[in-house]
Amino acid sequence: MYSSDQRAETAYDLFERGRRFLAHGHPHQAAMLLGRAKLLEPEKASIREALGRALYMAGRPRRARREFTKAVALNPSDDYAHFALALACERTGQRDRARGHARLAVALHPDVFEYQAALERLTA
Repeated sequence: MYSSDQRAETAYDLFERGRRFLAHGHPHQAAMLLGRAKLLEPEKASIREALGRALYMAGRPRRARREFTKAVALNPSDDYAHFALALACERTGQRDRARGHARLAVALHPDVFEYQAALERLTA
């Protein structure tokens, strides 16, 4: 049993701390915390998506692509995960795959300008 100052961090605690680092422009620190959260809850799409964002922002698009791929597999209706996967695929030279996920993001949420812009860029 843990005392209040020694309690084990939950996946949610790590996720929230990681998101705060991400929001404040610290993707490397966010990736460390979100990676620990993923170990505790590997099937949580929200953790995979946030970890993908942190990795992408930290300049690790291949690892980000793997996390976004898992996020999409866990939650196929997540428009942002499709968009982020499209960006990661584009950055790693997988334009056809990127185009497909950009199309899905637009289909799921057609009023998001960033999704439309990405799709236009990929189909040009």
